Amino acid sequence: MRYMRINLLLLVAGYLLACSPSQDAGKQMPASSVLQPVVTDSSVLPEEEMAEPRRALPDTLTIAMTGDIMMGTTYPSVMLPANDGKNLFRDVKDLLVKADLAVGNLEGTLCDGGETKKKLSNVSYAFRMPTRFAPLLKEAGYDFLSMANNHANDFGTEGILSTEQCLNEQDIRFSGIAGRTRCAVVERNGVRYGLCAFGHNGYTMQHNDLSLVKEILDELRGKSDIVVVSFHGGAEGQSYSHLPQGREIFLNEDRGSLREFAHFCIDNGADVVYGHGPHVVRCVEVYQSRFIAYSLGNFCTPYGINLKGVSGYAPVVTIKIGNDGRFLKGKIHSFIQQRGIGPRKDETNAVPRQMKMLSDADVPNSMVRLDNQGNIKLK
Repeated sequence: MRYMRINLLLLVAGYLLACSPSQDAGKQMPASSVLQPVVTDSSVLPEEEMAEPRRALPDTLTIAMTGDIMMGTTYPSVMLPANDGKNLFRDVKDLLVKADLAVGNLEGTLCDGGETKKKLSNVSYAFRMPTRFAPLLKEAGYDFLSMANNHANDFGTEGILSTEQCLNEQDIRFSGIAGRTRCAVVERNGVRYGLCAFGHNGYTMQHNDLSLVKEILDELRGKSDIVVVSFHGGAEGQSYSHLPQGREIFLNEDRGSLREFAHFCIDNGADVVYGHGPHVVRCVEVYQSRFIAYSLGNFCTPYGINLKGVSGYAPVVTIKIGNDGRFLKGKIHSFIQQRGIGPRKDETNAVPRQMKMLSDADVPNSMVRLDNQGNIKLK
């Protein structure tokens, strides 16, 4: 026990030195919004356990990925789904629960009060999900949710702390806010999944900071069997469904060079990279035998977000990988959102057809091919 305490104290000291709140481009966060640094996720295993010989792992692992989740809001007016949201994940739950690991992006805060500093407009929104909705995420099957997005700070420090508390109470891991939880390790069926999240906002761990990205990936590789990276980036809306070459500037913000970022992650040890942010689906790619989804679009956003046309496409992407992280095969499961209801099964396979078209056009040199039924197979 003495050695475990010493290791824990060293770990805490190291992170308190390493973590410091970041700044927005051109301006510093107000003092009231600066959060105290915290240690990397408490599910990280002690150092002596990390040094043990490699364990026998299952040959094949299944990971389920989704895009943005905002289950309804109480701000500026109350817009919540019927039955307190208990039917939101009805059609997708089986896919998420049956996966070895299920991940997504929490697009907003879980809190019951507080004030927002945002000036609301037709391009600026603030989302506040009631805390009683948090168990819905656990029941849906989520193991990890990104907080590295442009709505995590909608209600400042109070909203971030409340969201973290809600997710901790549901045993859902998270990361993405600068100076807070840098990364997490989730163990499922004997497999240790290392997870981290990056965004483009000043209060997030930023994907444009490749030295930080590498530092966290190096850290995770040392204590994980599989490393999964989430990112929030790219321009928004149906006009930006295609993945461009180079950097994306939107609303005067640098939204990242996402091809470069995703490839950098894999070159530095990531096994799976999934993105969100454009509010539409984008292409998928297998690069160096590792899977990348450049945007999974809106997933469970029944109010406050445009759901017309392709903006309502809400896939669940499941992939099977080897225990060494190599992609084996995958499936795009087709769901389309209905206002006030959530993602519902789409028998027409509209979503995989859209993602196939985008993938054929934008990443023609990928190691995989897609078909109109959503199958993702190695070439």
